[in-house]
Amino acid sequence: MKIIYHCFGGSHSSVLAAALHLGWIEKSRLPAIDELMAVPYFDKTSDEDFGCIRFMGVDEYGSEIYVLGKKSFAGYRYSNLLMGIAEILGVKEELFVVDCMSRVNWIMKLGGFTSRRAGLISLGRPVLGLGTRSAFLNLVNLVEITRLKTMSRV
Repeated sequence: MKIIYHCFGGSHSSVLAAALHLGWIEKSRLPAIDELMAVPYFDKTSDEDFGCIRFMGVDEYGSEIYVLGKKSFAGYRYSNLLMGIAEILGVKEELFVVDCMSRVNWIMKLGGFTSRRAGLISLGRPVLGLGTRSAFLNLVNLVEITRLKTMSRV
């Protein structure tokens, strides 16, 4: 099984979801910003990363976990596109696509925009940290739902 978490930039919610899925971040407590920054790709993407599926790791069931930034392409449309390609290739049952944008709040969006798009990292990261901590339990919930849905397919 291959699981792709995707979001707008591919550097915040999808990366955190992948880190939660892989057990790199504890689900039972809010992470500090330095813990988030230690996660590969968290708040570190560039324009060249958009549209690139990046490998994060393998979970305990052998599922490969990936992240992807899609810019403004609508989440459900992007998921449908990826699943359509998987169906054409005959691997639809081996792919699970997760849109993380429904779990992102406006504070996280503002911090991510300020840090990544505007390049004002010292201003954006504290805002991003606040927004991420606020959205944390929603992302934990998304990952748990994903794990339950994919366990039956593994």
